[in-house]
Amino acid sequence: MPRARRPYRDREEKTPRRARTGHRPGLVEPADRERALALTHVSRETLERLDRFVALLLAWQRTTSLIAPSTVSHLWTRHVADSLQLLDLAPEARVWVDLGTGGGFPGLAIACALAGRPGAHVHLVESNTKKAAFLREAQRLTEAPASVHAARIEDFAAGFEGQADVVTARAVAPLKSLLDQCFPLLGKSGAMGLFPKGQNAELELRQARESRTAKAWTMNATLAPSRTDPASRIIVIRDVERTRTT
Repeated sequence: MPRARRPYRDREEKTPRRARTGHRPGLVEPADRERALALTHVSRETLERLDRFVALLLAWQRTTSLIAPSTVSHLWTRHVADSLQLLDLAPEARVWVDLGTGGGFPGLAIACALAGRPGAHVHLVESNTKKAAFLREAQRLTEAPASVHAARIEDFAAGFEGQADVVTARAVAPLKSLLDQCFPLLGKSGAMGLFPKGQNAELELRQARESRTAKAWTMNATLAPSRTDPASRIIVIRDVERTRTT
């Protein structure tokens, strides 16, 4: 019997043993919230929404795996701040599409920050029904400008008829596979792609551009540094086109 394929976890790295001790499981480290807010400043109203969102996530996390258990102690820096930093890369964007939102990152965190901005809306795409149910409850509780789509990425991308300014995805798939899934969004609307990656970001970008046996991609791409992890990068993509290699 073939072995089951392991899920893609580019940024969900193992927590060192020293970091796993000294904190009770399921509890956020007390100083983590302040560290996150120092990295990504938000308004009082946004912070209130984020507090409600995080409290709900921690309650659901007891019975539903929304984020990696090893990251709960530093949830604010590892997930919240890591998500909010994308806003500075697209400050004028109004309509966002977040693919594979999972526990709400980066999409719902971004929606909390965009509340009150005219025309702002975030589409949260999540095929897992339990996680989609959580996202609906989180959206209701925070009153964030977002809608939840319980669908596969490729199905949503093929059927989406609106205009998107930004497409995001975090720890969903290697870049080459991700582009295969979401190209209808990037190519149709000319949206910018913002894809947080780990230390292999440059390798993933090269693999997406180079292929000897299959379709490859051309694009304008840069690697932006991450505020939350010196080893990580954010792949910023524009003008994506598909090419065929010979």
